[in-house]
Amino acid sequence: MSAKDLDAAEIVDPPLRVAYERSRQLHAGHGKTYYLATLLLPRAKRPYVWALYGFARYADEFVDSLTEPDPAALVRWGEAFLERLETDPVRPAGVDPRHDPVGAAMEDTMRRWGIPRAHVEAFLESMQMDITEATYATYADLERYMYGSAAVIGLQMLPILEPSTPDAAPRARALGEAFQMSNFIRDVGEDLRRGRVYLPQEDLDLFGVTAADLATGTVTSPVRRLLEFEIERTRALYAYAEPGIDMLHPTSRDCMRTAFRLYGGILDAVERADHQVLDRRVRVSLPRRLAVAGPGLVRAWAARTGPAGRAPAPADLRTPAPAPDA
Repeated sequence: MSAKDLDAAEIVDPPLRVAYERSRQLHAGHGKTYYLATLLLPRAKRPYVWALYGFARYADEFVDSLTEPDPAALVRWGEAFLERLETDPVRPAGVDPRHDPVGAAMEDTMRRWGIPRAHVEAFLESMQMDITEATYATYADLERYMYGSAAVIGLQMLPILEPSTPDAAPRARALGEAFQMSNFIRDVGEDLRRGRVYLPQEDLDLFGVTAADLATGTVTSPVRRLLEFEIERTRALYAYAEPGIDMLHPTSRDCMRTAFRLYGGILDAVERADHQVLDRRVRVSLPRRLAVAGPGLVRAWAARTGPAGRAPAPADLRTPAPAPDA
């Protein structure tokens, strides 16, 4: 499958093809929900999403690995990547795919789509916050973290998804935050094992919950009310973000609508599990994921082949589209 996608995107350099394949493997292995949604995009666009996700996942693993975290390596790798980029983010200096395949695929994607260097800097800054920050006093503090860890991912995606209006940018930011919050709610117990609590301390205080209460693994009534509060807040983010889907190119909408429903389904799954997220990882089942994605595949095919929804030819992708302002 990946060879056909790389051919469609006119990625012909053999080492670079290997680099994109490495990013695809990271995406498929660690981001099953989003990877499934990516299959609804035209083939010529999929490799660039692999690159964005692969870069994010590779960086995240330096600090999130439960077995071999290496924060110092994150700093070295991030600094080396940025040093290899010229001041103009559209014309990077060159990352050798043999030495840093994930970085090479990301650089190539930045060049082709005009993704600003500032987005990558913000992302790496948030990843480095995970080295020193274990808690967040207020939701505003958490939002500052999520800007780099999630919102800029949505903004990086925007040129590839081809928005019809700059108004799509704040919706993309909100959707990135909604995805991130869904993960935070699902992963409370797992994050505790890493020594982190992403739910704001002011929210814990509001419901009389302490980190020690969470560490017991028991979902008490106060913990359940806390999680219900965070779910309601996250659904408000989804509600704000949803109109942005129709601001995208027709060939991009089914991908993002499917991701929207699948990630939103995480919240539904938490509720069905009676909010038992402290001692287990709640998942959206594979049959459910396929049931959501299946109809989208049909609609996406129609959007790609219809005259009104035809995607740009690969040759058009070489000229980066201007990214909406952050």
